[in-house]
This record gives sequence, structure tokens and C-alpha cells, in this order.
Amino acid sequence: MKKKLLATFMTFAMTASLLAGCGGGGSVSTDTSSDTAAEETATDDAAAEETTDDAAAEETADAAADATAASGDLADKKVGVCIYQFADNFMTLFRTELENYLVAQGFSADNISIVDGANDQATQTNQIQNFITDGVDVLIVNPVNSSSAASITDMVVDAGIPLVYINREPDADEEARWEENGWNVTYVGCDARQSGTYQGEIVADLGLDTVDLNGNGKIDYIMIEGDPENVDAQYRTEYSVKALEDAGLEVNELDDQVGNWDQATAQQLVSNALSENGNDIEVVFCNNDAMALGALQAIQAANRTVGKDIFLLGVDALTEALEDIIDGTMTGTVFNDHFAQSHSAADAAINFVNGESNDYYIGCDYQKVTANNAQEILDLVK
Repeated sequence: MKKKLLATFMTFAMTASLLAGCGGGGSVSTDTSSDTAAEETATDDAAAEETTDDAAAEETADAAADATAASGDLADKKVGVCIYQFADNFMTLFRTELENYLVAQGFSADNISIVDGANDQATQTNQIQNFITDGVDVLIVNPVNSSSAASITDMVVDAGIPLVYINREPDADEEARWEENGWNVTYVGCDARQSGTYQGEIVADLGLDTVDLNGNGKIDYIMIEGDPENVDAQYRTEYSVKALEDAGLEVNELDDQVGNWDQATAQQLVSNALSENGNDIEVVFCNNDAMALGALQAIQAANRTVGKDIFLLGVDALTEALEDIIDGTMTGTVFNDHFAQSHSAADAAINFVNGESNDYYIGCDYQKVTANNAQEILDLVK
């Protein structure tokens, strides 16, 4: 529309210019009546042209105003962000990058509110209700419990506010509801099955001869899970072991405990497991790097050596974990790309604010991290 109006305006301007040029370059008439008629015609044409130009300019201005309204002034838009727990190392990286990117895209820092759910769903639900009362233009939610997604969705959709879920994926039935109802709701994150698969493949790539330290022909492992209600924890637990089995390796689970993503909790759990199972533990799988760092403390306290008589895996690629991989005190991790995820979440929020739609699932890929590429990833995240 803008291009059409501009073309119309330019046509009128060119026509006026050509008319003026023809009048200036023609022969001079000595007929007074003809001159008078010509002057009257020129006056009428000029008046008509001015009226048309004014109308065209007004239409152009209106179209520009409509376009501005459609794209929105992001500086005036309010964003509410709910993080399940500020104490989570990975979510600290995520929320920091999210805020920086939102500001870089034009949002005012004063209009971006990020709150700590303190790992309590009741607290987070109250925070969401407060954001709704405040009239935010879009909500970005990292749910404390993925199982609460349906009630969160209903609450936010009923308020007419678009919703972007991050990091903790609602289940398939919940995501299907968004599409069935045409709601402005999406999920941004990586497929946790991939991260679990990569953990298992890192171990499988080492080979049975390397990992089977007790010589029983099996991979003897312990698993330290995150939140058992969290689909990421469920998939990482399941698919890390599945990857070993898919590689033709026999596995033996010695222990499976819930560490709730916490370093200190994981340290105690792994310490207990090492006391109970002695040197039979060959691999320690942790659903995230924070727990892997706790596991490393327990391993070192038990006078075990990663890479020599035990192997340790995490997920996230936290700076400290990457440094441990480079130093040889951690076997590997999986890069959970907080840059791509936070930027995609912000872009989805911007689309919603501007009246545009999003896919109901916006995914990204994890990346295996071993000693071969840990320095490269560390350079990226630092």
C-alpha cells in the first residue's frame, strides 16, 4: 500500500513538472483572451493538483501510521519473565542473555521484569497473576513444574496475553491444545532426548574396553536425575542409557537418585553411592552440569580419578564444567545453547507483540562436548 501511494504521489509530481516544463518552453501567444483562459485553466489545475497531493500525502501518512502501529514501539511494551529458580546456574546464563537481547532489540530495560519463582509453583503462579494484573504485553515462562502448564496457559490466554514457554517443555497434549485452539502460545527449547543421547554416545565412543574397568562386560553406572516431573530430566535419564544399548553395549544400573538439579545434593548422593558400590561404578550420568560438579567433588573425595577409573557426564556446558573437561577432570557434557534459545524466545515474543504468529514449537540443537572441542565452546560462552 505504501509503495502504491508513493508511486501515485510521484506520478502527480512528475506530471506537474512536465506541465510546467511544457508551458515554459512553448511559443508566446499575443492573444489576450487565450492567455486569460490559459491562466484560469492553470489555476484550476494547480488547485486540483494541490488537493490531490494533499489527499495522497494524507493517505501516505495514514499508511505509515498503520505500519508503525502494526510493528509496535517495543520501548513501550512490557515483558514479564518468570524463571523457575534464580539459583540455577544455566537459567542465570539464560535470563541474563534474554534480557540483554530484548534490550538490544528495542525494549526498555525498565519494562522488562524478571522474577524468581524460588522453585515453588505457588509462588510462580502468583507472579504470573501479578503480571496479568499489570497488563504486560507478553509473558515468557520457565515453569517450576511442567505439569502446571495447562493451568498457566488457561490463565494467560484468558487474559488475552501471548505466552512463550522456555526451557521446560510442556507435554505433547498441552502443546496440541495450543494448535487446536489457535492460541498465541509457543515453546522454545531443545529436545532433551538429543541431550541424553549425546551423553550416552560420548561414553559409547570411548569403547567397552576403556569403560568396562571391572571387566564384567557391562557398563555399570549411576544416574543423578534432575526434577523427576521435568520432561528434560526424564528424557536425559532415559536416552543416555538407550544410546549405550543402541550401540550394542550391555548396561547395569547400580543406583538412580534425584538430585533436583542441585550441586550440593548431587555431591551427597554420589558420595553415598560410591560408599555403597565401591569401585564398581564406572560411569556417573548427571542430568545437568551443576550436579556433575557436585559429583566430581564426591569422586575426588573418594580418591577416584575421572578418565582413569571412572567417567563423568553432565549437560549444559557451564564454564566450570568446560574447564574441568579441558583439565581432564570431567569426561564430557552437552552444550545447551542458551544464546540460541534466549534469542529465539525473545524473537517469538516480539512476533506476538507485533501481532504476528509463531510455530507452536521452536527448537534448537544440542552439541556434544569432549576434550576435542571444549576450548572452542568455552571461548564461545565466556
